[in-house]
Amino acid sequence: MPHPAHAHRAPAHRLPRHPDLPPPGGPSHDLVLLRTAYRWQRRVATLTALGHFTLFLLLSAFAPALMNRAVTGGLSTGMLVGLCQLPVTGVALFLYEYTARRRVDPLAHRLRQQGRRA
Repeated sequence: MPHPAHAHRAPAHRLPRHPDLPPPGGPSHDLVLLRTAYRWQRRVATLTALGHFTLFLLLSAFAPALMNRAVTGGLSTGMLVGLCQLPVTGVALFLYEYTARRRVDPLAHRLRQQGRRA
């Protein structure tokens, strides 16, 4: 039998709604598009950086002969792939910014404008 002190719990605290968001009846089509665009943006940037790093780890673990092979002088394939992590991270950042400017920002701006008119 539950203890009487736990019978009446206070309702969970809810954050106030942002004024630009549609009413709680359901998300507007533009809001769904914004969420989808933002999700796509995060996935592209994350998979670019993590994909390269995962490839580096897998090659290091399962192809050590390939990773130890000398490319030029004292530079091995493993070192070359590892050094490429910095430019790949830069590409991931560029893709994040590019998709933000191309997909996410215009949708967010349109939703803000609609919220101000309503």
